[in-house]
Amino acid sequence: MAYDDLRDWIKTLDKAGELKRIREKIDPILEIAEITDRASKSATKNGVKGGPALLFENVKGHPGAQVLMNQFGSERRMKLALEVDSLDDIAGRIRALLDVKSPEGFLEKLKMLPMLADIGKFFPKTIAAKDAACKEVILKENFSVLDFPVLQCWPLDGGRFITLPCVVTRDPKTGKRNVGMYRMQVYDGQTTGMHWQRQKNAAEHLRERLRAAAGTTASAHVSAMAETAGGTQNITLTREGNDRLEVAVAIGTDPATTFAAIVPAPPEVEEFMIAGFLRQKPVELVKCETIDLEVPAHAEIVLEGYVKLDELRREGPFGDHTGFYTMEEDYPVFHITCITHRKNPVYSATIVGKPPMEDAWMGKAVERIFLPLMRLTLPEIVDVNLPAEAVFHNLMIVSIRKSYAGQARKVMNGIWAMGQAMFTKIIIVVDEDCDVQNLTEVTLRVANNIDPERDTQFTLGPVDSLDHASRLPNYGSKMGIDATRKWAAEGFTRPWPPMIEMDATTKSHIDAIWKKLGIE
Repeated sequence: MAYDDLRDWIKTLDKAGELKRIREKIDPILEIAEITDRASKSATKNGVKGGPALLFENVKGHPGAQVLMNQFGSERRMKLALEVDSLDDIAGRIRALLDVKSPEGFLEKLKMLPMLADIGKFFPKTIAAKDAACKEVILKENFSVLDFPVLQCWPLDGGRFITLPCVVTRDPKTGKRNVGMYRMQVYDGQTTGMHWQRQKNAAEHLRERLRAAAGTTASAHVSAMAETAGGTQNITLTREGNDRLEVAVAIGTDPATTFAAIVPAPPEVEEFMIAGFLRQKPVELVKCETIDLEVPAHAEIVLEGYVKLDELRREGPFGDHTGFYTMEEDYPVFHITCITHRKNPVYSATIVGKPPMEDAWMGKAVERIFLPLMRLTLPEIVDVNLPAEAVFHNLMIVSIRKSYAGQARKVMNGIWAMGQAMFTKIIIVVDEDCDVQNLTEVTLRVANNIDPERDTQFTLGPVDSLDHASRLPNYGSKMGIDATRKWAAEGFTRPWPPMIEMDATTKSHIDAIWKKLGIE
């Protein structure tokens, strides 16, 4: 049964023994982050990695406030959040949808009706404001986002940052909503930064609005100037009142909705639909008070407002998931026009830094869920691993069913052409009998199977904005390593030795007597 809201999720965590309540007075400036960092890198009494979820109930400077941290910070909690026994269960549901074929004949169409009815359950539905918990308190004046316990996580951070927001925008061309997760530096009670990296959907929404406002003749100039999401400060806006993009921010949603905001979905698919698919129940939305957007009706806190098309402000530094600080850069500014919230709202946040941390488990869930979608384009893929230690986008290990010469390189290029995967710095391709989740085995294959000059491929292209080592911001090199067995058709004429493996009969016999040996 889907979680109704964040509070329902907290009750489940508590009941499952996954929640630790912190009653000591703790400062949201650095102290909550330090405690959460230690917890996320620890193991619980039963050896489970990730430490507990933390509910801070006595926050310095914010009487009565509660802060939820590390809610997704273990494999068990990630499965609880998505209500599955295994993360691969969701991948199986996705495969079932993708395998649906056009029905032939009346009986086959009848058989599809239950599945079509189930798909209909995923679509969000809008409810009346009186039924929306996020409308319990409505503030259109005399409000401040700093009334909430917004965290500063690391000593050199540029200030306090909202770190787990569901940011809602609307595509100016299609009208479809997008929900993304972007850090927001708090400048004062009514304004924040909006960290829209250029490849994000919300950044493209802003550019589309900017092109429309500047006039079609300026489109090329707009594109050339868009060095940041907001870019183009020098563009002259041609239509009065057409100088902004409306934005809503929901903080503290049910776990599936929060998770859906980080999923790298195609622009055509709304994240509210993805959340409905994950929770097998529609997300309830409600209209905003001051802008034309809808937000999760049972969120703890909602910020309404807009981003001006021609306004940028210095944002950062920020201690990021790479383990390094992301340095200062210009980004759009979010102006808050209204705040609505539940009574005594629970503020949910996350901290990123040197892995492993909470985002490691979220990233692993994304990896498992989107494996079937990768196979749509590259059906030879058997499995993928995005190690948390490489902060996901820096390393992808891929196993394939190799059928022809050069296939490993074809897979590399296919991945670099695939949405957010284009930012993958290093791709390692191994044969299908290599367990990519076992880094010891992968290291053995790579170290033994490659001739470095022959099997390493370099290419230039866009890189992640957080990559501080690239030759230029957002542009640099990427590397592919072909660690598959080499074929004669690839110019390899020497014998390729078999890997050492015990025969099945001996293994079976030793399995049968193993306990008698008393070795463990």
